Parts: sequence; structure tokens; C-alpha cells
Amino acid sequence: MKTVKLISKQAFGEFDEMMPVPDNINKVLIKIASIGVCGSDMHYFKHGRIGDQVVEYPYTIGHEASGYIEKIYGDSFGLEVGQLVAIEPAVSCGQCDQCRAGRHHTCRHIQFMGAPGQIEGLMCEHVTVPIQNVFPVPESFSPNEAAFVEPMSIGAYAVKLGQISENDNIGIIGVGPIGMSVLLSLKYWGNNRQYVWDKLDYRLENAKKTGVLWSGNPDKIKIQKELQKIIPEELDVVFECCGEQEALDTALEVLKPGGRLVIVGIPAEDRISFDMGCLRRKEISIINVRRQNHSVEDAIKIVEHFRPLDDFLITHTFNYDQTNEAFKLVNDYADNVVKAVIKF
Repeated sequence: MKTVKLISKQAFGEFDEMMPVPDNINKVLIKIASIGVCGSDMHYFKHGRIGDQVVEYPYTIGHEASGYIEKIYGDSFGLEVGQLVAIEPAVSCGQCDQCRAGRHHTCRHIQFMGAPGQIEGLMCEHVTVPIQNVFPVPESFSPNEAAFVEPMSIGAYAVKLGQISENDNIGIIGVGPIGMSVLLSLKYWGNNRQYVWDKLDYRLENAKKTGVLWSGNPDKIKIQKELQKIIPEELDVVFECCGEQEALDTALEVLKPGGRLVIVGIPAEDRISFDMGCLRRKEISIINVRRQNHSVEDAIKIVEHFRPLDDFLITHTFNYDQTNEAFKLVNDYADNVVKAVIKF
């Protein structure tokens, strides 16, 4: 049976081999230090696809990475050899209508590290990436924390899209790594009115450490009924962070008229549906989140504010030769895992 190639013990070589780029592009050779196991990695691992992105073997996954600069090709732009950096995995062309509009994350020619048919993943010992995809982190950061900058940037971008005020009542469905990134981003920018729910009690306990107003398990209580008792005027914004149809249905039930649904989670199915009667009567706005855009530097500040992340968000660390164990742990939601990181 074919399986995803989890790690590569060799560099995939110059970036030019993966994607045509000008010879004079400034690049950085990075020795990978830590890489997180992401929910999208699990989609590829279990299902071999996300939507129309289908794995062709062999295939190296991974995009939540940090590493140390080993060599700089061209202008250094202030970077130094030996520096710990976070990696932005999306490479945009900088020239299309989307890039010119500041929407580099929806670039017409975007190439994403670890996405099928695009750029090889980062779960390997060395990578060469464009210098604009490299972000230095404070000296206090561990490699694991630097790797968590990538998922944190998605949470930060989602919160910016949601146009949150400090008085908005916010729902977060699913408080795994991305839901927690949304939660911490909200708190960083001054909102402390969060109501969260998840089917895993240990994740709810983790979220409660941050001071959320309410938490609940939808397998044990009726979320809409319980929230109605606490906040009868309903929620202003709901962030859906688990990619489940049931969660989307609940979001519509608990949103107030004129509320906003921010979809962050990636559904396993190609299609989802909505109760159009409810959606129309309440005039709910739906906002889709496509990865992150101009949010890495914000994410670095948020990680710095809430660090250390070990035992709070980054709950498990594995050596690269334990990669299969790491994926099995995440797949089984075992041992109260929030984020598992592989160390090189």
C-alpha cells in the first residue's frame, strides 16, 4: 500500500528545481530544526487529498517549520548565518493582480510548501527558500516556538478578517492548535469575551487556562440551549476551527442577526451546506480564511507575548526517527495532544 513520504533525509536542492524562479533571486539555505504536525498534514496522511489537491507519490509533507540559516545567496537583507527563523510556506509571484492588490495568499501562481504538485514539504533536513519567506524570531524563542509561528499566523489573520471589537461576544468551535491561535490572537488584541466548545475535554481545560468566559462539550450538552441561558442576545462572531458540518450548523444557531461566521477549519468533504432560511433571516455574513496574509510578524509578537508555549500548546516533541509515532498520536488524539512537533 502506498503511504505518504513523511520525511526526507536529503535536501530537495535549490528552490529552482521545484519552481522556476529568476537566477538572481535571493535565497536562504536552512537547516530545519522543528516542524509541527498540522491538521492539513493529517488530511494528506489519512485521505491523500484536500479537495482537488491530490497526493502523487513520492511526496514530502510539512509546512510549519523553523530552522537555522546555513547560507545566504544574494542580498542578506539583515539576516545572518546561524540565526533562528520561522518559515512562511506560501510563495507568491509578486506580479499578478492578487499580489498587486496585497493579496499574496491568493496569488494566481502561488506555490505552497508541502502542497501536492507545488513545492516539496519541509519535513526534511535542509531546504532552500526565497529570502522573503524567512522571518527572524527573538533570541528567546525555542525552535518549537518558532515553528508555531506558522499556525499562529493563521489565527491572527482570521481575527483580522473578523473585524473584532473588544466588546464583541466571540464563539470558537474547536480549540486545537488553530482554535487556540484564534483565541490567543483575540486576547492579544484586547478581546476577552470568548465562549468555546470542543468534543475533547482536555482541550477545553487547556482553553480555560486563558480565561475564557465559558466552555462546553457538544457531546454532553446542547450548545445553543446553554448559551441562550448565558447570553440571550447571541454571539457577534463565531470562528469555526474544526471543519465539521455539525459545527457550521451550530454556528448559525448561536449567531445573532447580522453576525459573522469566520470559517477557518478545513472540511474533509468537498462540499458543505447551510440552512439558507436561517442564513437569510439572520443576514449572516460568511468569511472564508485562506491560510494567512501579511500576518507572520503579528504572529511572532503574539507568540512572544504568550511564551513559553511548551506544555500549553506544544505538548509533544518527537525526534525525526519517531515521525510515524507523532502522526499516530495526532491521528488518535492520544495523550492529551494539542500540538506535536518533530525535532531534527
